[in-house]
Amino acid sequence: MPQGQPENVPNDGLTTRQRRTRPLVIVHTGPGKGKSTAAFGLALRAWNQGWPIGVFQFVKSAKWRVGEEAALKALGEIGPPVAWHKMGDGWSWIRKSDDDHAANAREGWAQIKRDLAAETYRLLVLDEFTYPIKWGWIPVEDVITTLRDRPGSQHVVITGRDAHPDLVAFADLVTEMTKVRHPMDAGQKGQRGIEW
Repeated sequence: MPQGQPENVPNDGLTTRQRRTRPLVIVHTGPGKGKSTAAFGLALRAWNQGWPIGVFQFVKSAKWRVGEEAALKALGEIGPPVAWHKMGDGWSWIRKSDDDHAANAREGWAQIKRDLAAETYRLLVLDEFTYPIKWGWIPVEDVITTLRDRPGSQHVVITGRDAHPDLVAFADLVTEMTKVRHPMDAGQKGQRGIEW
């Protein structure tokens, strides 16, 4: 794609401006590091454009102190609002009771649907949202229908490994993070400023 020019122009009846401002569904998936980090980078860009941001973390523990959360919340104090919602107790890696976690995930999804209908945010980051879909707690058909029918100009970024094939086929932009090498391969634990 030289100089940001599309390789082809669809015959969809839209103007260049309409096509350029169309709201996107973005998926960051794959086994490599950087899916959430890339989504939070998009949130920074969106904040700089004056957009209200909603972050919904589905599987990271409410006890974890995520660096991006502190930074984006601080920015929300001086500019467009940033709301940060944590849905889980760290249950992506240690699943204790499926019923409680499934119910939490469904309530989180219900809140997202309410916020989409109300056009509360211009950018929604659904962090680690692929897992509740993968585990069958939230039907992929409902996700696709809701995102397809969302009003206004709301962009949605979904992160997590193992994105459902139907979600991948539906999304406008899909990036797969592939691990080539990671310090954990050599026995090194995650470190401050890199993993959190």
